[in-house]
Amino acid sequence: MAHNPPALLFLTEVRLAQLGARLLATNIVIGYAHAMRIEFLKMQGLGNDFFVFDAPAAAGAFFDPITVRALADRHTGVGFDQALMLESPRSPDSRTYYRVFNSDGGEVEQCGNGARCIAALLFARAPERGRSVKMESKGGIVNARVLEDGRVSVDMGAPDFAPRSIPFDAAAEAPSYSLTIRGEAVEFGAVSMGNPHAVLRVADVTTAPVARLGPSIENHPRFPRRANVGFMQVVDPGHIALRVFERGAGETLACGTGACAAAAVGRRQGILSADVRVDLPGGSAQVSWPGPGEHVWLTGPAKTVFTGTVDI
Repeated sequence: MAHNPPALLFLTEVRLAQLGARLLATNIVIGYAHAMRIEFLKMQGLGNDFFVFDAPAAAGAFFDPITVRALADRHTGVGFDQALMLESPRSPDSRTYYRVFNSDGGEVEQCGNGARCIAALLFARAPERGRSVKMESKGGIVNARVLEDGRVSVDMGAPDFAPRSIPFDAAAEAPSYSLTIRGEAVEFGAVSMGNPHAVLRVADVTTAPVARLGPSIENHPRFPRRANVGFMQVVDPGHIALRVFERGAGETLACGTGACAAAAVGRRQGILSADVRVDLPGGSAQVSWPGPGEHVWLTGPAKTVFTGTVDI
């Protein structure tokens, strides 16, 4: 029986180890073959924070609800209220088409503060194109203006109070509606700002039952696509305080469409003026709505917090 000399045995073991290392390296490469590194900006408007990025060619293949939820985690991911994905414009006079994903992974129609952040970003990328920015989204065409002081105004369109447009299950349009939540009758106004909103009037936002009523109203069967829920305190006709429990995100520091919805509902109910200061936990915004048939304009700050890259 032949025996391998020790030196040859040693060399054989080394070669096997080297082969194993090459195989391991190959497996590592294969394991990451489907990963994609993307550059992003973390932006915020009134504390409503966003993960903003240009859509890669294969965006639809990897940006699924599981990925969004992982990235949105504030302990193990980037952390954000919404992800904003910028795609090529559909029309030649638009600068981008954007998609909005809530932190639970669901795609939604619109985001007012997100639109303002996108407009600020597009202006910073190409200031020579002017301060007026036209964008497209699932909720429709969005026009914005970047002001000299750095704030951004965005045209949020005309509020739609028709129940089937919200959508909300009601026999007819009315200034207010009622739901029974755990035996308690809850009065609210409802409106679409490109996405569905319920607005409750409360005596004091600091003690408003946001955590208790927010999820129940958001997921109530009469809102087939769920709802954003605003808790509005009227300080005076030109000033409100607001907290919003956002659909798919929970309570956030600010909600742009929520601010517009509250101002529109309050004006329709005859308790607010055309120009309203809206104090949110993350800061103050200005909402202007002349009245029925007119568009709502939302104005406030939009800032870049940091930039980075992430493998998805």
